Amino acid sequence: MSKVSDFILGRLRGCGYALKGALLLLKTEPSIQVQAGIAVIITILGFYFQITTTEWMLQIFAIGLVMSIEGVNTTVEAVADFIHPDFHDKIGFIKDVAAGAVFIAAVIAVIIGLIIYIPYFV
Repeated sequence: MSKVSDFILGRLRGCGYALKGALLLLKTEPSIQVQAGIAVIITILGFYFQITTTEWMLQIFAIGLVMSIEGVNTTVEAVADFIHPDFHDKIGFIKDVAAGAVFIAAVIAVIIGLIIYIPYFV
């Protein structure tokens, strides 16, 4: 095979692994399931209120940010638990910081949602 076709096949395999990971995350993690449910509700609201293109971009970005960071948090926690299954202060710190990143992303997403939807409700 040529280098180009090897490259393309490698990227397609990588996309398959990424899709598998996203589906595993949705299937096994309750927090991301809640976030996905909220994303569906907010998306329905977007169609109902016919939000602007800019509002759609911000909404999609906020949803993607929270769900992506949640995936990273889940990974950090799994690696930390694998490396040191028992309680350890350093592992606790690492897991808390990863959870804090999700919290920051979620707060920003809520603020974006409020900025978008408060004018439609008042």
